[in-house]
Amino acid sequence: LPAEAIVVIKSTVPVGTNTKVHERLRELTGRVCDVASNPEFLKEGAAINDFQYPDRVVIGVRTREAEEALSELYAPFLRTDKPLLVMSPESAELTKYVANALLSTKISFINEMANLCERLGGDINDVRRGIGHDRRIGFAFLFPGVGYGGSCFPKDVRALAHLAREVGVEPLLLDAVDEVNNRQKHVLLHKIEAHFQGHLAGKQIAIWGLSFKPRTDDIREAPALTLIDHLLQRGCRLAVHDPEAMRNVQAIYGDRLIYGTLPLDVLEGADALAINTEWGEFRNPDFDEMRRRMRQPVIFDGRNLYELETMRAHGFTYYSIGRAPVFPA
Repeated sequence: LPAEAIVVIKSTVPVGTNTKVHERLRELTGRVCDVASNPEFLKEGAAINDFQYPDRVVIGVRTREAEEALSELYAPFLRTDKPLLVMSPESAELTKYVANALLSTKISFINEMANLCERLGGDINDVRRGIGHDRRIGFAFLFPGVGYGGSCFPKDVRALAHLAREVGVEPLLLDAVDEVNNRQKHVLLHKIEAHFQGHLAGKQIAIWGLSFKPRTDDIREAPALTLIDHLLQRGCRLAVHDPEAMRNVQAIYGDRLIYGTLPLDVLEGADALAINTEWGEFRNPDFDEMRRRMRQPVIFDGRNLYELETMRAHGFTYYSIGRAPVFPA
């Protein structure tokens, strides 16, 4: 290492990794090396924009020299008074986990409340608006759905829970967040089974959305895969479409699925449509054409893309999350 080198850890790593790297470098080089923690907060599908226009930059450092070097490095990206937050390496490592765990908690919370709304006759969209205008709560990450997936939230919630156990803290809330999310990934399956009264063998189900969220081809821990696995086990024929993720899904399922180039392609002869991902392409479809192509006009919407009255007017049986089902007039 050069005499003035600073090693910066960007990855999400267990708390204490910085210290271990610091000690290991000292053993290997015979001198004290600066090791800083600088966790990234980039969203998949928006990483470049998030890097250029960060909400904040977090650095965990031990020395004034490391703080000054990183402050100079990030100065061009913090010209709109966004903060550079300086803290210990341990606090910086924790910040990344805690941020993702809190966002995951908000998702699991609104999903559990959505399930409660269905049972009690409420509408989660109304409830969400009712709480979101409270400035202490806000609207971010309070959209009900089929659960979170991806490479960060599931892993980081479980990792933080594991870290807590290692130091003798029982992570009751973190465990609940993970459990609620795993359960929520089955919510569309339960609705499909109930609608068809358990008779799924031979049914053709169309699926829109395979990635865990829009603007990415990432299918890691995607709720759509949970649905696909269970519907295949029950003898369904599945025709799927996603703007980006079909190649990744095909690598797993091969010819067990039918792949449609366009959303409407997978609706031919479908007994139902299940929506897992809120791609923009799905928000304003030709409902009349959809209904013409489907054997049965039934939609299971895991992202609440459509208004209830719109679906009733177009003659669909429509199930969504946290709202009463709609049946044709």
